[in-house]
Amino acid sequence: MEFLKVDSLDSAREKMLLRVKDRLVSKESVPLLESLGRIAAKDVLAVEDIPSFRRSTVDGFAVLSGDTAAAGESMPVFLTVKGRVEMGQPATISITSGECVEVPTGGMLPKGADAVVMCEYTEEFGPDGIAVSQSAAYGENVVLTGEDAKAGALILPRGKKILPQDIGALASSGVACVCVYTSPRVTVLSTGDELVSLKQNTKPGQIRDINTYALASLAKKHGFCVVSTEVLPDDEAALEQAVKSAMERSEIVIVSGGSSKGKKDMTRKVFDKLSLSGVYTHGIAIKPGKPTILGYDEAYGTLMAGLPGHPVSAMIVFELVLGWLLREATGSQGPPAVPARLSCNAPSSPGKLTCWPCKLIYDADGYTAEPVFGKSGLITTLTQADGYFVTARDTEGLKTGELVMVHLF
Repeated sequence: MEFLKVDSLDSAREKMLLRVKDRLVSKESVPLLESLGRIAAKDVLAVEDIPSFRRSTVDGFAVLSGDTAAAGESMPVFLTVKGRVEMGQPATISITSGECVEVPTGGMLPKGADAVVMCEYTEEFGPDGIAVSQSAAYGENVVLTGEDAKAGALILPRGKKILPQDIGALASSGVACVCVYTSPRVTVLSTGDELVSLKQNTKPGQIRDINTYALASLAKKHGFCVVSTEVLPDDEAALEQAVKSAMERSEIVIVSGGSSKGKKDMTRKVFDKLSLSGVYTHGIAIKPGKPTILGYDEAYGTLMAGLPGHPVSAMIVFELVLGWLLREATGSQGPPAVPARLSCNAPSSPGKLTCWPCKLIYDADGYTAEPVFGKSGLITTLTQADGYFVTARDTEGLKTGELVMVHLF
């Protein structure tokens, strides 16, 4: 059996990024409501002050704050009501000391006013007056011009995943369409004579396909567009045809299984045959996930990724390699990391970056990371985990109580 010549994770990433960064994603403009969950492809600035006028945050009376300084329940201040500002209409009235104007929530403040007294603290007094029983400080119950965002302020940075609150901010600035990155198209192929579909009953020696479902879901979570999935037998001709077809319609072709050096591991051979430059990485110094294959075809601009067949290994490699690649290409942020103390020793594999799935337990002292021990072929190893931490290649492991950064799933 031929031994793998492994790359470090950083080296494998650099090789991959060099080949595909400028071809993985492009830009497109989409309607505002269709931008949810997409990655902003350029900065969006406020085109005007938000709001563009001073607004009341309550139903009440616009006043000069100094007029109300001595107001109290036992000794109210009396003001003359000059009129009312209607919702959605400009305030054409101005006030001076001793005067006020009725304003609704969201209504424009009249010239001269610098605060609003809530209507609950006022009573009618005579035909055109009110008695004010509570003072209002300067700016109280008022949103100032540009207080939400000044004209030219950054309201959506490039690389940010667009959330509902971002859509609200964009709408407030009159943005109807957003420039976002396209979602790279992905085909997921899972190989193995032992695999059967969910609709089939398993026989001795057979298992149900996991990886097309798990990897397709993971791809969607990261922002890829899954074109198709397929389960294939350990047949070189079938794999070659499936990969060739996928290359024509996908920026990334993932083959799960057949990535090692066994008799039925034919992924590298197929990648080398179908791509101009062939495989450039076969083996990454990580655990789990060492037998990972990366190749690239310049003609189609397709990245070819051979992932291990074990579900945990395949998903961890996807996170560390393909998830990382999309973030680099779009300038987006990685998943949040939480500092936590180890609940027990976590050994490291010599010469490999080791990924440990773990649970997070919170108490008064903060978070504790509890490693989830399990074999890479057991999918429940990940269902029990909140995230993962890593031990570096050049360490013997980590000790109980050491601080780690847990990257959340």
